[in-house]
Parts: sequence; structure tokens; C-alpha cells
Amino acid sequence: MLFASPGIDTAAPKATRIDLFSAATPQMRAFHVTWLAFFVCFFAWFAAAPLMPLIKAEFGLSKDQIANINITAVAVTILVRLVVGPLCDRFGPRRTYTWLLLIGAIPVFGLAFAQTYETFLFFRLAIGAIGASFVITQYHTSVMFAPNVVGTANATVGGWGNAGGGAAQSLMPLVVAALVGLGVEHVFGWRAAMFVPGVAMVAMAFVYARYTQDTPQGDIVDLRAAGIELDGGKATGMAIFRRAAANYRTWMLAATYGACFGVEIFIHNIAASYYVDRFGLSLTNAGLAAGIFGGLALFARALGGIASDRIALRKGLDGRALLLFALMLGEGVGLVLFGHAGSVALAILAMTMFGLFTHMACGATYALVPFIDRKALGGVAGLIGAGGNIGAVAAGFLNKASATPQQCLIILGYVVAGTAVCALAVRFSATHKSDERALLDAALDARRTSDRSVNDALPA
Repeated sequence: MLFASPGIDTAAPKATRIDLFSAATPQMRAFHVTWLAFFVCFFAWFAAAPLMPLIKAEFGLSKDQIANINITAVAVTILVRLVVGPLCDRFGPRRTYTWLLLIGAIPVFGLAFAQTYETFLFFRLAIGAIGASFVITQYHTSVMFAPNVVGTANATVGGWGNAGGGAAQSLMPLVVAALVGLGVEHVFGWRAAMFVPGVAMVAMAFVYARYTQDTPQGDIVDLRAAGIELDGGKATGMAIFRRAAANYRTWMLAATYGACFGVEIFIHNIAASYYVDRFGLSLTNAGLAAGIFGGLALFARALGGIASDRIALRKGLDGRALLLFALMLGEGVGLVLFGHAGSVALAILAMTMFGLFTHMACGATYALVPFIDRKALGGVAGLIGAGGNIGAVAAGFLNKASATPQQCLIILGYVVAGTAVCALAVRFSATHKSDERALLDAALDARRTSDRSVNDALPA
């Protein structure tokens, strides 16, 4: 069976360390399979973006039509992200992710058969649903890892998964070039290339169902059926969603995520075309330049999570919020410089600078998410994730209304810098901070105990 039960172990704790080169435990299997699944989803989500110059030529697309395609690619994700968070609370991340991968592969294949602008727009809209994979990824690691490392875990799997966007920017033009080199026409080449991410999604769905479980104790549906209390209590679905929506911190982080992840998505959609149109680069070179931005996700998002976990040891939850504020300011300044860059070299340098801050801010945002409300984790993760896509849609409309992409980038930089104050507005009560500190200390004690046990077991 696709969803065979992994069994129940009520004594299994959350992981207090990240054993990067191990897949022996349910926690580390979830860690590795989630980032791989998210990588595949992100690759598929943006597989068409670096091929837009070819698609534009084939369909004779106008500037407004291209803007519409970029907007629809992220718009539907808003709604799906709102839904998958509560679905994780009810059915568990394993089932939710598996079905998202299988259903999401359909429009990826469909894009290869689009013959008109309207059908291409429809499939691009539908593909956006797989962007909700991020919420499931963050949910899964949040329930698998203890407070001392959860920020690092969330940021690392998110960053490595996000790198799929950069990989798509660099690899999809190379796939097309290889097909053309074999004698395939450009018109057929980009269509055939879309089968690469589609097949990868189907394969990943079976890997996710086979090798993961929802929590260290077992699958959520099995735990609930056995009468075992979960972090969210007995509440499910809309009750969890309403609880998350009633917490003002959720909306503050939704705003910051819109200004960092939203910008990230926006750049993925326009970067290759921007380098072609503004600096006259070839499609392959533009893809490589744009791929630098996505490649930063391999370490920068994790760096944001690691920094958040480290500062929390000394400054607690307030320190996590202050770090996010600083990163958002850096991102805004970098965006303004990118918009003013007058050469390829300066543009890549500025893009690398603001890209570093952008990815780190994404990691620092979701390093805070597990601490907003443990009883409404799915709802909180879904709403904040949706905020990221609202930011991407808003950036798309700003680009459509701006005289030039450069003007859009400069305005966007000032908006991001202003949004940084939302991070400062995230505050916690003394009781909340005390409770979370107790959980953190317990996790640190468990890790020290584990370390002593390992050392005692070693031969003298």
C-alpha cells in the first residue's frame, strides 16, 4: 500500500541534533526526503521561467502577457498554501506531500502540450500549486526537531529545496541546448524538456510515501486513532486555521515573508529575461547568471536559520526577531543597488548581495514560525507561507505597472526596507518566552545526555 503505517512509538523524542550524513532515524529520513521533494517541486515550479525567451518568440507574447504568466505562476499558491497547512494537521505531511506531488505533476506535463497563450497561462497557473510544498516541508521538520535545532533544520531543508529554482535557471536551457544539438527543433525542445521535472515529481511522490513518517512517534492519523494527544490537541482543520489567524504575530511574519520569499520568487521569474533584455546576454549565459541567485539557497537560507538558533541561546525569541529585522534592511539596500547596476558585473555583484540577505531572511522567518503557536503550527505555517506568495504577486503587478524593470526593483527595495519594521513588531509575553526557554533547556540537556552516552560507549 502507498500509505502503509510505519507503526507507533510513543517514547520517540524530537531530534536534538542534525546528523547530516545519516538516514537511520525517522527524523533524518524526513530531513533528507523533504528537502529533496522540495527541490524537485521548486525545479518544476520554475522550469519554464528560463525558457521564456523561446516561449515568447513562439507565441508572440507581449510584455503584459509575460507579466500575466509570471503573476499566475505564483498566485494560486496563495490559496493552496492556506489549505495544505491544516491538511498537514489533519492527515499528516506524508499523505499531503505525496498527493501534492502526484497531482502537481499533471500541469507540468500539460505545459509541454500547450498550443496557445491561453492554455499555457492555464497550466502555468495550475503549476503554481506545487509551491505549497514549502509549507509541508517546514511543517514536517518542525514536528521532527527540538527547539535547539529546529531553526537550522527548517532553514536548511528550505534552502536546499529552494536551490531547485536556481538549478532550473541553469539546467533547463542546457537541456534544451542538448536536445537541439541532437537535431530537435527549438519549438519541440522546450516542450520535451518539461518532461524532466514532471517525471521527477512522480518518482519523488513514491519516495516520500515509502521512506517518511509524520512525527517521531508515527503517522498523525494513526496517533489520533489511538487516542494519543498531539501538539495541536483535538482541534483540526478550520479551528486551527482560525487560531493561527487570530495571532497578530502570524500576520507580521506573513508581511516579512512576502518581502523576502516574495522577492525571491519574483527574481526567479524575471532574472533570466532581465539579463537577456537589459544586458544582451545569450539564453544560456543569462540562465547561468540567474542561477547564481538560486544557488545561494544552498547555504544562505541555512545560514539564516543557524544564526537564529545561535542568537536564541543568548537573546531568546526577541533575538530571533531582531536578526530578521537586520536581514530585511540588508535585502532592501541590495535590491536598490541591483536596480541601479549599469553593467553585468555590477548587476551580478548586487544580485549576490541582496540574494544573500534575502535567503537568510527567509531562513530567519521560518526559524521563528515554530514558536508562534505550537497548537496551530499548520495554520501558522500556511498563512505565513501564503504571505510569501502574496508578496510575489504584488511584485509582479508592480513590475507590470512600472516603466522599466529597473524602476520596479528600486521601488521594491524601499518597500522591503520598510517592511523590516514588522519583524520588530513580533513580541512575546514573559510567560511565552519562559515556556519556550524551558523547552530549549530541556532539548539542550537531552543533547548533552546523549553526547555523554556516546562518549561513555567509546573504548578507552
